[in-house]
Amino acid sequence: MDELPYKTWQCRTCGYIYDEAVGASDEGLAPGTRWADVPASWVCPDCGTPKSDFDMGELEF
Repeated sequence: MDELPYKTWQCRTCGYIYDEAVGASDEGLAPGTRWADVPASWVCPDCGTPKSDFDMGELEF
């Protein structure tokens, strides 16, 4: 099975980094959790912006 590479996302509101490969265990997101699979009720742990209003941009390395 050919998995797509994990992506890294940054909150444009506060700069919080979400790395799909790492997840956010403190937020209940296991390593490998894709951004699309993050619950709609999730909020940014740094600024409190809800996912529905989260303006995320994919980082290119």
